[in-house]
Amino acid sequence: MVQKIMKQHPEQFQQILDQPEKYRVQVLYTQIDRDAQNNPQFTSYTYRLNPKEYFYPASTVKLPAAALALEKLNELNIKGVDKYTALKIDSAYAGQSAVATDSSSENNLPSIAHYIKKLLLVSDNDAYNRLYEFLGQKQLNEGLHEKGFEDVRLSHRLSIFLSPDENSHTNPFTFYKGEKILYQQPLTNNQNPKPSPLAEVFLGKGYMQGDELVNKPMDFSAKNYISVEALQGILKSILFPEAVPAQQRFNLKPEDYTFLYKYMSMLPRESDYPKYEEQEYPDSYVKFLMYGQDKERIPDNIRIFNKIGDAYGFMIDNAYIVDFENKIEFMLTAVIYVNEDEILNDGKYEYDEVGFPFMKNLGKAFYQHELNRKKQYLPNLEKFRVDY
Repeated sequence: MVQKIMKQHPEQFQQILDQPEKYRVQVLYTQIDRDAQNNPQFTSYTYRLNPKEYFYPASTVKLPAAALALEKLNELNIKGVDKYTALKIDSAYAGQSAVATDSSSENNLPSIAHYIKKLLLVSDNDAYNRLYEFLGQKQLNEGLHEKGFEDVRLSHRLSIFLSPDENSHTNPFTFYKGEKILYQQPLTNNQNPKPSPLAEVFLGKGYMQGDELVNKPMDFSAKNYISVEALQGILKSILFPEAVPAQQRFNLKPEDYTFLYKYMSMLPRESDYPKYEEQEYPDSYVKFLMYGQDKERIPDNIRIFNKIGDAYGFMIDNAYIVDFENKIEFMLTAVIYVNEDEILNDGKYEYDEVGFPFMKNLGKAFYQHELNRKKQYLPNLEKFRVDY
């Protein structure tokens, strides 16, 4: 089915269909059909789906971290401590940095809610790192493994290069209200997560280390890993908790789900705190599927609940796409690798020429397919209508 839909648009996909191994393409498309009671049924179709074929997940790991951070707050169950509670982060180990204020929040103070907003709205790396530090490696990994998402290994902060030892140590946190300390989490040594399920992962023919070219493949075996199936599984658990086995659900309150839906689908220009300028953050900024690098606004009837990632030549989008007007809903998770010179870390990747067009065209092709697909019962999508 996936290949068939792509083959219908040879001018867009033939180059990739001719060399799928080179582009390391993986696609997971899930149709959603409702019964008379609006209960969803899922049918998945795949293209080159392979949990053993490594891709660097980049920022897609931020969505599970957001859900697990909310779950941790619920399980701590401390009076006065919730996602909006002000917090301070200390520095108590090599590589750590402290935080006491956040000028982009309404009250100038950091909170778990504000970090989640930033990582969903514009994929802020520091915001993810703070959730990573709140959770620690152990809770981040085991929290997902216990839910049945085995093909996951999250071992480091993003965009800052620390040793495995530094990444396993996470900062002290203090949650407070006024002068009153409500909860303190000490410096924690999480130990390293389990070894990657992929024993050795080498990519490319060389990589840049500073200004030096190292003429051998780059080793990703200690870096973050998550499969396409796990990514979409996590998305499905967040969006359709009632439709997955109890073991797979996150321990979230109804207001946590609403909060996640709001910021997964909100556009940067719709946010007041933080405030984002539309010129710098167009609607497509973190909506790769269907919109690529488009500068015009996304139509009001379409909302995309997703998390993207791009780094080292990999582009990923993990999305649930909704059209309220035409009663369309589907999930689409896709990966492509665009690194023509096979040198990692040189900043030369074909994102603009190949990656963004692929994502945009793929999203549009499946949207068009859904537009023409006959359904016995049209979905009631009110659950996903959010007040922005």
